[in-house]
Amino acid sequence: MSDTNTAVLNKLAELDARCLEIDRQISDPEIAKDVNKLIPLSKEQGKLKPLVSRYRQYRDITSQLDDAKTMLDDPEMKEMAAAEIETLTGQQETLLEEIKNTLVMADDAAIDSVIMEIRPGTGGDEASLFAGDLYEMYKRYADKQGWKVETMDFAGTEMGGIREVTLNIKGPGVWAQLGYEGGGHRVQRVPETESQGRVHTSAATVAVLPEPEEVDIEINPDDMIENVSCAGGPGGQNVNKVASAIRLEHVPTGIVVSMRDERSQHKNRAKAYRILKSRLYEYYQNKANAERSSARKSMIGSGDRSQRIRTYNFPQNRLTDHRINLSLYSLEKIMMGELDELIAALQDHDKQQRLQNL
Repeated sequence: MSDTNTAVLNKLAELDARCLEIDRQISDPEIAKDVNKLIPLSKEQGKLKPLVSRYRQYRDITSQLDDAKTMLDDPEMKEMAAAEIETLTGQQETLLEEIKNTLVMADDAAIDSVIMEIRPGTGGDEASLFAGDLYEMYKRYADKQGWKVETMDFAGTEMGGIREVTLNIKGPGVWAQLGYEGGGHRVQRVPETESQGRVHTSAATVAVLPEPEEVDIEINPDDMIENVSCAGGPGGQNVNKVASAIRLEHVPTGIVVSMRDERSQHKNRAKAYRILKSRLYEYYQNKANAERSSARKSMIGSGDRSQRIRTYNFPQNRLTDHRINLSLYSLEKIMMGELDELIAALQDHDKQQRLQNL
């Protein structure tokens, strides 16, 4: 058995023991009467049970395998035992792969809402156009997945590109699939305005933040500074006269969020707080990650916006993801939202990294 599988089974044995301990505590009349103790235990139990149930099933199959192997010495039972061993071994291997996937990826799979921010980087108008192309690419991919997309804030350019855009994308598995998109995206192509046919390089940055549930992030009102102003830009006289734009500053972290998309001050405030919560969630997660082992830093999906993660080479119809050294010669399809092959490769690499770090 590989070192990884041994580590996984040891971890599962720990979780099994913890599940038994929770069962014991919940059956204690004193704890059953204390809601503050009972609710956290019940939540932990609900999270552990599907995994522990599969682990116990794995142990049962292993026990059956051991019994079947003892029958190999019996000439009359040998053929039947060999067939049973083959069947049980297949079941055991399949179940262990499912368990490993659940063990290291379940937390990501449980997050069904993200906030995505896209901004142009270096490259002027061409960078703004590329940022717009990424925006359309992610919307098409989300549509293919059946996810709900809400454009929370959008600022366009006269050339048809974007200055910045903020999206909320909701649906099963959204963080598990889009969590790898955070970072620097570089494009190499001939701009439409280029008369000499020269290839230009420009960039955009993408941030993908898990949108926390209400209970995950609590914001102390004393830590907040809120400013209200008139929203600028197109939209008629009403936009400029009514004080609807909201600017929130979280003093302890210095995080600032501005929202001017809606004419309603109330709606802008609600959107701003959603984005602020996601940025705070990201901030505290990154802080916690930095305090863990250096092995954690090697994981993809860290969402570091300064890190160049990918190059889109249009003349060669090639996309290269630098984190896993993967090149796909299907850039046209990818820009149309066909990201399945790319994301599957990133997920597989991430799973192997996490298993090694167990």
